[in-house]
Amino acid sequence: MMNKLKIPENHSGVSKTLRLPENIVDDVQILSNIKGNSFNKTIITLVEFALDNLDEEDKKEIEKRKQQQ
Repeated sequence: MMNKLKIPENHSGVSKTLRLPENIVDDVQILSNIKGNSFNKTIITLVEFALDNLDEEDKKEIEKRKQQQ
C-alpha cells in the first residue's frame, strides 16, 4: 500500500531564499546538530532572538511600518 501525501491546512510558513556566507551556514548547522534541531528551526530561533533584541529605534520603525501596511 502506498502512503498518501497530506498537506497540513494550517501551514503558516512563507518560503524565502537566502544567500548566507558559508561560515554562517557551517556554524548554524553545527549548532543545529548540537541542539538536535533542524537548520530551519535554528535559523528561526536566531532571527527571533535578533528581532527581540533590536535597538529601540529600529523596533519603533518596524512597528510604524507594520501599521502603515
